[in-house]
Amino acid sequence: MRRSTFHMKEEEEIEAFLREMTFGFLGTHGDDGYPHMTPINFVYEGGAFYMHGSRVGQKMRNLKANERVTFAVAKEFALIPSYWTDPEMACPATAFFKSVFVRGSAVVVEDPEEKAAAFEAFMRKLQPEGGYEPITPQHPQYAKELKAVGMIKIVVDDMTAKFKFGQNWPEARTDHVSHELEQRGRPLDADTAELMRKYCPHHKQQES
Repeated sequence: MRRSTFHMKEEEEIEAFLREMTFGFLGTHGDDGYPHMTPINFVYEGGAFYMHGSRVGQKMRNLKANERVTFAVAKEFALIPSYWTDPEMACPATAFFKSVFVRGSAVVVEDPEEKAAAFEAFMRKLQPEGGYEPITPQHPQYAKELKAVGMIKIVVDDMTAKFKFGQNWPEARTDHVSHELEQRGRPLDADTAELMRKYCPHHKQQES
């Protein structure tokens, strides 16, 4: 799988991004001839993606007919207006974002231990403060629910990631736009400016 071609630091950053995000878009082959996209909560655990829902419905029919799926996760950090770098032309307008795209095979998880472990991973992600009974197949209240709910596991064949923060820009443009972001002060603007400095090659060279 192409994921193995990432450097270790890239692996860590991608996994950190996937831990941060709570939902993505599952692509399946529809029986009506159209591709289907389903917004769905997920957790990335042990190199695989897990998601849960009903055992019936369009999504599950699609998966039974064709196990090959795609899955995408994305987060927009900031819109960059054109006039920050060009007083007339619209071309420089852009957006900075992180995204991960996956191709793989979907497996319906039936093993109660694996299901329970996946739900525990969901709870650690969505409710890290705790406040619930640990999920195990032996728990009298969870046992029935684990059997009733559908759990999908995406076994990854190919994973690609794109973190766009002006890495190909010259130093002067990077410095100017990051300054404008800090001055504008919208949610995530300061974070975006920091990520620009982190990913841009000239800043990396200065740090090293």
